[in-house]
Amino acid sequence: MHKIDPSEITPEHVYLSRRKFLKGMGALAAGAVLLSACDGEAPPSTPASVMAPPTDELTPYESINAYNNYYEFSLGKEAVARLSQGFKTDPWTVEVEGLVAKPKTFDLDALGQFAATERIYRMRCVEAWSMVIPWFGFPLAALLKEVEPTSEAQYVRFETVYAPEQMPGQESTRFSWPYIEGLRLDEAMHDLTILATGIYGKPLLPQTGAPIRLVVPWKYGFKGIKSIVKIDLVADMPTSFWMAQAPNEYGFFANVNPNVPHPRWSQSSERRIGENSRRRTLLFNGYEAEVAQLYEGMDLTKWF
Repeated sequence: MHKIDPSEITPEHVYLSRRKFLKGMGALAAGAVLLSACDGEAPPSTPASVMAPPTDELTPYESINAYNNYYEFSLGKEAVARLSQGFKTDPWTVEVEGLVAKPKTFDLDALGQFAATERIYRMRCVEAWSMVIPWFGFPLAALLKEVEPTSEAQYVRFETVYAPEQMPGQESTRFSWPYIEGLRLDEAMHDLTILATGIYGKPLLPQTGAPIRLVVPWKYGFKGIKSIVKIDLVADMPTSFWMAQAPNEYGFFANVNPNVPHPRWSQSSERRIGENSRRRTLLFNGYEAEVAQLYEGMDLTKWF
C-alpha cells in the first residue's frame, strides 16, 4: 500500500499545527520524537507509516473526542467525555512482565524514549460505525523487544487501570473489571500495531484512552484497550473482557470481516462518523495486503 505524507490529505493548518506540536510537546510525545529509538537509530524527521488512502477524509478532532465507547466511564457514548474530565494520568506506569527475560516498569518518561510516528488509520467499531484517526505513537514491537519475550511466549495480555473512584462505570457489577484484551504474539509484533499516545498531534484525552492505548487497525475497535497499566507475555490465549462477558458473541481474534455478521450487527457496511450514507466495509478493514498472511489456514467464518 502506498504510504502517504500527512500533508497530502490533512488540511494545511492542521498539519502545520501538528508539526509545531511534535517539536514542542512534553515528555511522552516530544521525547519520542526527539530521542533515538531503542536500537540507537534516529527517529524519522517527519511522521511516517501513514496507512489510510487519500480518499479517506480524517474524522474531525471534535468528533473523535465526543463519541466514545468507554464503559469504565459510561455506556453512553456522548457522556464519556464529560464523566472522564479530571481523570488523572500522571503519574502513570505500565508494567511489562510474564514470559520475558527483562521485565520492566515504564513510566511516562521511559515510554517517551521510543521513536514515535504518526499513523493515519481507519477505525471500525463492531457496532458498524467508523472513523479515520491520525494517531501518534510507536510500534508495540519496540516495547516488546526491550523486555525480550522468551520462546514460551505466544500471546500478549493487556490490562486497563482499575480505578472506580475515578471511573464511575467500574462501580457497576454488570461487568467483570478490569478490562482485559489480548493479541497473538505475531499480531502484537506486526508493524501496524501501535501504542498510541496522541491524536491530531495532541495528547490523548481521558475519553480516548489517555495516556496510552493499543491500536490494531485491522481489528474491531473493542480490541483497542485504553489506559493500559499492565502487559503480560503469556503462553496461553488470554480471555478478553468481551469473551468473558458474552462468549456467544465475541471471540479472540475479532478481525474486521464484512462477510461474518455479528449476532446484533451486520458487518457488510458501516456508517462513517460525519457522513450521511453508508459505505462498504473492507476485509481486514482495508489492511488485507499487510496482515492476511497472519491468518493463513484459519477458518475465516469464525472470527467472533
